[in-house]
Amino acid sequence: MIRRLLPLLICTFFISALGVAQTTEELAAQKEAKAAELSTLEAQLAELQGKVDGLKGEIAAITDKLTPYPRWEKRAFGTVGFNFTRFNDWFQKDQPNTSAATIAFTLNGIANLDQKKYFWRNAGALNLSWLKFDDKDNPDDEADFRVASDAFNVSSLFGYKLNEKIAISAMGEYRTATLDGKFNNPGFLDLGAGITFTPIKNLVVVVHPGNYNFVFSDEGSDFQSSVGLKLAVDYAQKLPKGIAWKTNFSSFISYEDVRELTNWTWVNGFSTAVKGLGIGVDVGIRQSKQEAKAREIGGNPLQLYYVLGLSYSF
Repeated sequence: MIRRLLPLLICTFFISALGVAQTTEELAAQKEAKAAELSTLEAQLAELQGKVDGLKGEIAAITDKLTPYPRWEKRAFGTVGFNFTRFNDWFQKDQPNTSAATIAFTLNGIANLDQKKYFWRNAGALNLSWLKFDDKDNPDDEADFRVASDAFNVSSLFGYKLNEKIAISAMGEYRTATLDGKFNNPGFLDLGAGITFTPIKNLVVVVHPGNYNFVFSDEGSDFQSSVGLKLAVDYAQKLPKGIAWKTNFSSFISYEDVRELTNWTWVNGFSTAVKGLGIGVDVGIRQSKQEAKAREIGGNPLQLYYVLGLSYSF
């Protein structure tokens, strides 16, 4: 019986192996055909994308020609944040009867003029916040609002265009606080000239090797003016998910004493404003050793503020 079945089993095995081999060959052929088709489509897609990019560039160039001079861009935007709390007879707290509040806002404005041969860019920023903590059971505590953050900055940049990306420029920038007698005490004024680069849209890079940093303060304050390099970068971009990002970096690098007299500020703003309203956050960092020494603070600590709240623009 086994002898009769053995030839049949052998034939069945070879037929199955042959079928598997044929199936593998067919799949390999299908894969090769699909790969060739994919390569063809990718080449066509690349060609079409090139045409699309070219048309976009032509449309942008035509739009630029149709836009009359002078070209003004004016805009205001910022963030508002607030928090209010109150506890009455809340005995889980050490102070069961308290009220607290925080109010903060930022305001930014730009007014930019673009002409064929020159540009004039103006910007201002104000950041203020107040806080208070009132212990109702303590008549001696300070219940009024106190200043938590205070920063004011305004700048003006004029440039004569050598070409589309490079301009000879002059710039003035002023930075100070505004409340509690801190206006212009200290105040930092930069006046200088050099070159401004605009390599891509919405990016402005200012390099002014001839810059004087005036520092104003009351008598007795240990502040010093000096000559140095002014470096500033301003950029704005639309990020995914409808997030608008604006960043500004401004620095003064002293030729006389880099460690003691240099200062820089970097501010970033993110907003989801739709039709003028949304959620936003502003974050600013700064270093100035002269300011730290005036407060009798050792080293040069990183200064930081942030405001999270409702964003607005108009």
